[in-house]
Formats: sequence, C-alpha cells, structure tokens
Amino acid sequence: MNATQEQCPLPEEEEINLLELLQVVARRKSVIIKICTAAVIIAVCYSLTLKNIYTASAKILPPQKESGGGLSALLSQAGGLASLAGGMGGLGGSTDLYLGILKSRSVADSVIKRLSLQKEFEAKSIDETRKKLEDAVKFKAGKDGIISIDAESRDSQKAAQLANTFVAELGRRSVELNLSKAGAERVFLEKRLEVVKQDLRNAENDMKAFQEKYKTFKVDSQATVAIEGIARLKAEIITKEGQLATLRNSLTDESSEVKALQAGIARLKGQLGSMSGSGGNDVIPAVGNIPALGVEYVRKMRELKTQEAIFEQLTKQYEVAKISEAKDSSSVQVLDEAVAPLKKSKPKRSMIVILAAVTAFFASIFIVFIQEYLSKLSPEDAVIIRDIRNSLRFRPHDR
Repeated sequence: MNATQEQCPLPEEEEINLLELLQVVARRKSVIIKICTAAVIIAVCYSLTLKNIYTASAKILPPQKESGGGLSALLSQAGGLASLAGGMGGLGGSTDLYLGILKSRSVADSVIKRLSLQKEFEAKSIDETRKKLEDAVKFKAGKDGIISIDAESRDSQKAAQLANTFVAELGRRSVELNLSKAGAERVFLEKRLEVVKQDLRNAENDMKAFQEKYKTFKVDSQATVAIEGIARLKAEIITKEGQLATLRNSLTDESSEVKALQAGIARLKGQLGSMSGSGGNDVIPAVGNIPALGVEYVRKMRELKTQEAIFEQLTKQYEVAKISEAKDSSSVQVLDEAVAPLKKSKPKRSMIVILAAVTAFFASIFIVFIQEYLSKLSPEDAVIIRDIRNSLRFRPHDR
C-alpha cells in the first residue's frame, strides 16, 4: 500500500519537472540567444569564404539495338560481307558498358591530358589528379537509358568544358572499339579491290585483243549461261573467303561463325566443280562441237565475266563497309551539350546558416540545463565533482 501511494504523485512530479525545464530555458534565454547569434555569425562568415561551385551537365544517348528493318534490310540485299556488317553491333546499346568506358582510366587520362588538369588541380601525381577528377565529375544513368555527365568547377566555363570533353572522349573511344572490326573490313576490301581492278583490266584487254585479231566471234546461248553461272559462283566464293579472312582476325577456327563460312565455301566449290566438270576450273562447260577458236573465246569470256562479277560484288561490300564504319563513328548521340551555368550549385549558404542556427539552439539548451544543474549542487556534491575533476587531470609525476 505504501509503495502504491508513493507512485501516485508521479504524473504531477513529471508535470512540475516539465514546467521547471521551461522555466530554466526562459530564465537563461540570454545564453541561448548569445550562442545562437554567435553560431549564425560564424556560419555566415564561413559560408562567405567558400568559393562558388558551378555544375554543368551533358546528356548522351548510347546507340540502341537496331530492328530487322531499315538499314539492316538494305545491307542484307548485298549479301556476303553485308550480313557481317549488319550484324556487327559493336558496343550494342548497353548503358552500363558506356558508363564503364566513361569511368575507365584511359578516358580519365585523356581528359587530364587534354585539359592539363594536373596543373589546374595542383596535384603532385597522376593518381591524385584522377582522384580529384573523380570527385569533380559524376556519371549517372536514368531508367530511360540516358547518361548524364555532371562536372563541377569554380569556373562555369571550365565546368562545361570538362563535361563536353568527357563526351568527346567517349565518342572517340567507342569509335576505336567499334572500328577494330569495321575498319579492318574496309581496309581489307580496299586492298582486294585494287587487285580485282587490275585483273579486270587484264581480262578486258585480253578479250579486246582476241576480238581485234579474230574479228567478232560469238558462242551459243547455252555456253553464255554456263559462263555467267560459273562467274557468279566464283564471285561468291571469293566474297565469302574475304569474309572468312576478316572473321579470322578476331575469331578462331573453332568459332561457329568461322565453321559455318568454311562449310558454305566448300558447298559453293562443290557446285562450281559440278558445273565446270571433273577437271576443275580449266575445263570448258559443255557448249557443243565448237572449233578450237571458240574454246579460246569461251575461256577469255569466262575470265572476263568472272572478274566483272567479282568486281561488282566486292564494290557492294566495300560500300557496305564504309556505311558500317560511318554508322559506328556516330554511334553516341549527344542530346544536350554542357553549357556554362549561370547560377552556382554550391555552396548553399542559406542552408549552412540554418543548420548552424538549429544546431546551436539545441546545443545551447543542453548547456543551460548543465549550468542549471551545477548551480543547484549541494556542497557535498560540489566537493565530489571537484575530486573527480582533479583525479582526471593529467599530472607529469603520474607518468
């Protein structure tokens, strides 16, 4: 019963204590005001010493994966290497991959070199420069796949230049990665075309000399059709052999693509052998009983038609390779170039002052409560506290 009676007045005591706390705050409000005022003044002075930071943003759209129509459908009409060119996705449309390129050391070093950032950042080493550059530039990707490049600098023009330089380096680096295949294909076709042009000129000169020597000579339509069929097969074989040579620059013979091409070439050579006869390419297709002059004419006509077909096919592939290379060179689309911002992004001086004032207010409340508590200590408690303070004090002879 006594314990219950002693617990009953607790709500009243709590209410009295709360009023006492408010009374302490009111009585020592001058301390609170002084602390808050001092904190605000210090915060204002500190914020004014901070230099303005400007943030410039650039937005880019990585290349998206193509559908089956459009340019790919047009390229597929050329056959042969066009299928390889159309299937060369390069870097594809992966946003994460482009973010990885932007964050790579090679891109950072290129930006540092182009803008002389080590001198501007006053860094002692390239590693320190990279660290400061990482703090100054942020990359983020949205759900829509758009990549934002945010660059900070004390100079608004430098901030825009920094963001745009990253965009330029991303485009250059992605082109280098894509053109490792597209460029190699174009160079191969250029060299092959030079050889084919010379072979075609030789075949034309031989045919012209033959016709000038023996006047006009024609064979029947059956022989002409057979010659044109052989020429087309030879052109397709040479085209696929060129495609195989291009693939072998980046793939091994165990690759499924290489094996498929080798099987296709073997099949075409089998068809060519069946059309030409068991003797191979030197056997004239069945054209009836024609004199030896006709046989010679057929051979020269076949060589001319073959070189014409090869030249036509390789020319198509060369144009396709140039289109693929040009497409790769403009793979990164710049939605928004970075421009010099007119307003600063940092520091937020008003926020600094407000946070300082709020922090100082709560700190001053704590201080006045401590002061109030110390002022009400009994003499015995004051002696105890003094003894504790003296025991905690560092003395040289305690060492």
